[in-house]
Amino acid sequence: MPELHLPWLELSVLLPVLGAIWVSMLKDRERARIHSIVICILTQICATGEWLDFASLGTFEAHDHWDVFQLILHRDVFVIDELSAPLLPLGALLYLTTVLTTLRTKINRFSFGWTLFSESILLATLACRHPWLIILLLTVAIIPPFIELRKRNQNTRVFSLHMGLFVLLLVSGQLLVSADASPTNPSIIAGCLLTAGALIRSGICPLHCWMTDLFEKATLGTALLFVTPMTGAYAVIRLVFPIAPTWALQSIAILSLITAVYAAGMALVQRDSRRFFCYLFLSHSSLVLVGLEMAKPIGLAGALCVWLSVGISILGFGLALRSVEARTGRLTLANFHGLYEHTPFLAGMFLLTGLAAIGFPGTIGFIGMELLVEGAVEVYPMIGMAVVVAAMLNGIAVVKAYFHIFTGTRHTASISLRCRPAERITILIMVVLIIGGGIVPQPGVESRYHAARGLLEHREIHGERTNHTQASETDDVSKDQ
Repeated sequence: MPELHLPWLELSVLLPVLGAIWVSMLKDRERARIHSIVICILTQICATGEWLDFASLGTFEAHDHWDVFQLILHRDVFVIDELSAPLLPLGALLYLTTVLTTLRTKINRFSFGWTLFSESILLATLACRHPWLIILLLTVAIIPPFIELRKRNQNTRVFSLHMGLFVLLLVSGQLLVSADASPTNPSIIAGCLLTAGALIRSGICPLHCWMTDLFEKATLGTALLFVTPMTGAYAVIRLVFPIAPTWALQSIAILSLITAVYAAGMALVQRDSRRFFCYLFLSHSSLVLVGLEMAKPIGLAGALCVWLSVGISILGFGLALRSVEARTGRLTLANFHGLYEHTPFLAGMFLLTGLAAIGFPGTIGFIGMELLVEGAVEVYPMIGMAVVVAAMLNGIAVVKAYFHIFTGTRHTASISLRCRPAERITILIMVVLIIGGGIVPQPGVESRYHAARGLLEHREIHGERTNHTQASETDDVSKDQ
């Protein structure tokens, strides 16, 4: 297997965890914030370096250079392919922009140490393909939000029950996966357990109430960091996709589509801004799962494009909402707030990122949504119509929320609500990525289509190898008899 020229993956994983130890020892919260920003920038550089290094190799997969874990465990621990290569810089960007836009008024509520620790866990998960290690890392990722809920004296029953069931199903399913499991020789019970666990983590209806509960009780930054990377979708593609038959994947796609339409409708009628964002995100993440389970090149490529575009756009949308909340407190969508005159940059970011998430023409999400609809129609014609309905409802919900938050009245404030330099930098980054990806979509689409073809080929090769092995064993038994 080819290797990267430098140990980008190890640096991306180790820098945040070492930074978390250092930041936790700082008593000055402002110093902790500044040091966290520096650590996140260095991690972003390493993650981006990994992506560029991998792209220069021209291969489907590669492992890290100077892999210390390989010497200890005698196996490649950090391995990336065309699926995960761009997800690492996207995950690092999520943490960098969240820390960067944390205002001084909120630093006492936001734990920088646990944030850096969770960043390390996320990047390690995205750089790993071993099933048991993925399950372990997904389990460890539950700790930071759980600790925050306990520190805020919030009831953790809903979150604990759902996450405990999620871990139990993944562990039970992986224990039952046979060594020769493949799409042509599936482990039905194991596949069902793994699928159920991954869908709980993704918030698929009706087991989605933990997500709304988390957004209501935790800080918005922590909730964003826990759900926005869509690690549930990553678990599906790594644990379920290689062994599930096509009919099972398409059944999951239908369930995800129902969730997408339901969540879009719920987002349209919400009066609390956090619940509105939660359902909006849930609808878009379910659309990603719809494409992932199509098992067709066009649909899968569309899902991978939407994964990236939604990751960027929903991230910007959530950060805009978080920045507004930091100035005014929690918002209700039952009234008009008229904040445009005070925060025009946040208003522009809110509208741009919301429209990009639904695939508005000229934005990074447009091509991905087109490919997703085309792939869905190829499998089931009515599914394509349902995807369009979900996108339509989401679009109406975004525009409605924009009018309620930024227009409708004249807001009077005793202090300045203008954007800070860090927020302006974040807005500029989001605009460049969203508009740039919409104007020049070819490199991203080509990369995602190639990744989709590679995943499907690996899935077919794995099934053929299993059949060949079973045939050889049968021949050997016949000869012995």
